[in-house]
Amino acid sequence: MAIFTGAGVAIVTPFHEDGSVNYEAFEKQIELQIAGGTDAIIVCGTTGESSTLTHEEHLDVIRFCVEKVNKRIPVVAGTGSNCTQTAIYLSQEAEKAGADGLLLVTPYYNKCTQKGLYEHFKMVAESVNIPIILYNIPGRTGGVLIQPETVVSLCRDVKNIVGVKDATGNISGVAKVLQLANGDVDLYSGNDDQIVPILSLGGKGVISVLSNVAPKQTHDICQLYFDGKVQESAQLQLKALPVIDGLFCEVNPIPVKKAMNLMGLNAGPLRRPLTEMEDEHAEKLAAAMKEFGIL
Repeated sequence: MAIFTGAGVAIVTPFHEDGSVNYEAFEKQIELQIAGGTDAIIVCGTTGESSTLTHEEHLDVIRFCVEKVNKRIPVVAGTGSNCTQTAIYLSQEAEKAGADGLLLVTPYYNKCTQKGLYEHFKMVAESVNIPIILYNIPGRTGGVLIQPETVVSLCRDVKNIVGVKDATGNISGVAKVLQLANGDVDLYSGNDDQIVPILSLGGKGVISVLSNVAPKQTHDICQLYFDGKVQESAQLQLKALPVIDGLFCEVNPIPVKKAMNLMGLNAGPLRRPLTEMEDEHAEKLAAAMKEFGIL
């Protein structure tokens, strides 16, 4: 059984102006997501700026999220690393904290082979008991890609590796995974502009940046599709495209934090090396948000 179906939010980590985690704003954000119909919260992923959190902060944010959600919806914790032992440590601690599942990004910088990927993910999975979603995002990992055959092998060979978040942008690759898997892989879109296409191939949903600012609409794209209202789902997907384009016109999470701050959601600043959004991009994003009815 899938960890979740529908729209999971890749939730932002809000910061105070001094750079510390703003837990008050984070709690409000969690409540807004649940009230908006979000189907799962994915904490400490790319959008949560996990790469600039210390290990202590990383685990504290996971613990806080798990506690505040209190089993109302699943919490999936990002615990990946380019170091297998670090990924094992973070994964074990997230399991102790009560996370319902883990999201493991492909190791970056090391540029390992498919054999290395297989062994890395297998070792991490065998160190915990909760289900794991692989995270395939070659644009963030020096071009390292988990090949479809490797994804399927991991999901079949390792009992608690259950799926993959696909942020490759390659619909043909998605189709190949699902064709080879024959139901053995839960696949989630990692790109907000490809939710409906991936659902049409048999995907389970999306792990979404858009959900931070439009939880109901992102949930509805998935739910309409599941309810057989494919045309309405596609129309909502297309209507959201200008906002999605704005949210990815600079590297994530620069634009989504700007969008949240424009909405008064108090996401706060970014940690360096990320910098604030360029004014011309911010103006286009704001215009798209107004057109979509969320600003």
